[in-house]
Amino acid sequence: GDAHQPETVKNALKQRMLSILEEAHRPEIQPEKGPKVILIVGVNGVGKTTSIGKLAANYLANGKSVLLCAADTFRAAAIDQLKVWGDRLEVEVVAHKQGSDPASVAFDGIKAAVSREVDILLIDTAGRLHNKSELMDELGKIKRVIKKDLPDAPHETWIVVDSTTGQNANQQVRAFKDVVDVTGLVVTKLDGTAKGGVIIGISNSFNLPIRYIGVGEKPADLRKFNPPDFVEYLL
Repeated sequence: GDAHQPETVKNALKQRMLSILEEAHRPEIQPEKGPKVILIVGVNGVGKTTSIGKLAANYLANGKSVLLCAADTFRAAAIDQLKVWGDRLEVEVVAHKQGSDPASVAFDGIKAAVSREVDILLIDTAGRLHNKSELMDELGKIKRVIKKDLPDAPHETWIVVDSTTGQNANQQVRAFKDVVDVTGLVVTKLDGTAKGGVIIGISNSFNLPIRYIGVGEKPADLRKFNPPDFVEYLL
């Protein structure tokens, strides 16, 4: 009988992981009409802007129309990077110059998304956590501006975390949850490393669904999250 023990343990582990992930999983909110607005948050350096580009590619591949909004006005690089994705994907990017008011960019983004009747509006935001009150004000203002035109938006607020940062990712989620109503996780850099446990921990600690995982560099490597597949991939 002992030969089967590792299998049994493995299966028990799979079941436990699956139940954690399934428990946190919930359907995405779909608006009745108008664009679905997704606010993307996260600290700088986790691949936030790149993830937005890949998400856009993913939606386009699924036949959705997309608009990008560069509300991380703190960093010129973030604005430029989003524009590069826009050019590559032939998607419009609503942007102002560096240093302008993030909420006014978001305001223009909403207006454009509504008038062009796009399916998805992805809004990039700044990730300066060292000054939390400033970030809180900024995100609060962005949300208020969005709600003026679309009372039920943002429909989703996803935090991008880098799986290789381990415990740090946990602290980032906690910090952002204090500031904004986070509704899901986008996890980057899961390429072949044993970092999956970190995410299961985060999903469990904060009762947050994982929406997308990045397992490589290509846009197609950012995949819609599927709990059973993920557990198979881990074990």
